[in-house]
Amino acid sequence: MAKAMTKSQLIEKVATKAGITKKVAGEVLEIVAEIACKEAKNSFTLPGIGKLVLVQRKARIGRNPATGETINIPAKKVVKFKVAKAAKDAILGKK
Repeated sequence: MAKAMTKSQLIEKVATKAGITKKVAGEVLEIVAEIACKEAKNSFTLPGIGKLVLVQRKARIGRNPATGETINIPAKKVVKFKVAKAAKDAILGKK
């Protein structure tokens, strides 16, 4: 399996593709990340890539795998990323 792209590699690719400096590309990525974190409560969409959404998980009963004892897991909010259909098709290929 190939290694994941690092932040500096991503900045370099964005700078090269857009014809801008690495510093500007880094600032743009930081701004997008900041906006995504602030707007995830209402859902944040990156067109063609996916959507960040805040989801409320219900309380449930789980099991401790070490002891087999049942435990109550409280309700909580979690952030999920839903991959866009265009991204799925590009990565996995159309069926």
